[in-house]
Amino acid sequence: MDPLQLALPLTVGFGVALALTPLVGYGALRLGVVDRPSARGVNDRPDMPLLGGIAVAVAFLSALAAIDFVSAPLSGAGRWLGLAVGGAMLVAVGIWDDRFGMSAVPKLLAQIVAAVVAIASGFQIDRLSDPFSMSVVELPAYVAWPASLLWIVGVTNAMNLLDGLDGLATGVGAIVAATLTAIAWQADQAFGVCMGLALVGALLGFLPHNFAPARIFLGDTGSMFIGYSLSLLALEGYRRVSLITFVVPLLALAVPLLDTSLSVLRRLRARAPIFTADRLHMHHRLLDIEGSPRSAVLQLYLVTAAFCLIALSFTQLQGITALVFLLAVVALTLRLLWNLGALDRQGGSADETKGGDS
Repeated sequence: MDPLQLALPLTVGFGVALALTPLVGYGALRLGVVDRPSARGVNDRPDMPLLGGIAVAVAFLSALAAIDFVSAPLSGAGRWLGLAVGGAMLVAVGIWDDRFGMSAVPKLLAQIVAAVVAIASGFQIDRLSDPFSMSVVELPAYVAWPASLLWIVGVTNAMNLLDGLDGLATGVGAIVAATLTAIAWQADQAFGVCMGLALVGALLGFLPHNFAPARIFLGDTGSMFIGYSLSLLALEGYRRVSLITFVVPLLALAVPLLDTSLSVLRRLRARAPIFTADRLHMHHRLLDIEGSPRSAVLQLYLVTAAFCLIALSFTQLQGITALVFLLAVVALTLRLLWNLGALDRQGGSADETKGGDS
């Protein structure tokens, strides 16, 4: 890849998001698409504009389009179309949800449809690698499609649930996207590299407006789009990783995926509906410990960066060494969750705010 292909998506994504976000915020205020304080929420500022995800999505897709117009078109036009169509679908659903509200089931159905569009365009978990023999196992369609669907919908919801403090989902998304971009680079996936740089640029351009104290929130419009884009970016870079194929992206996305998994387990243990909101997410626990939203967010940035560095190191490991390091990571992760109180069997109340900068 030439330097223009590397610099273009990053700079276009950053510039468009930075310039467009204030306009989106103004439009959200005029249309009344705002987050209002509630007894269950973290946000206590009235009329905070939502729809920040529009700026991120437009910046991201503009950055990818710029490569085709200015530089040589990248291979993977079918995946480009699938990404754009599925992403636009989730943005539309998020706008409706931010403005009028939407129950969990219709949103889940929309995520499934968007995932099917992406899978049909080529974003699939279609092979697994053995870390000891380095042999590759091709997966049949009846395995690849459900596994890919579960991955895309799972990561999409994970970022949606993580979006609970100013700048949290945006910053974590940027760190994870940068890591997955590096993995795509190692795997020699040019489309994945450009896709990752475009997403990193868009998120970094939005972050100055969203970091505490935020002037605009992502809303479901943005958190679902970011999760969807990250899930597809992970699928672009995983193919040539030397460890058991999906350990590396799982590590890179450890914070949102752990948070979501623990949320589901809590609700199953309490015999509450899986989509019930509560105030026991990792960011809520850190907020209670730190006492400051900014400090809690920075702590989660640090934890995410640590997992991402581990993920990058795992791309160079294989055999028994990889297994030993993986067991060490599992042990340290359990200790981290114990320190946060996330393994507390008491579970706590299920009366918590919905994920979304609030």
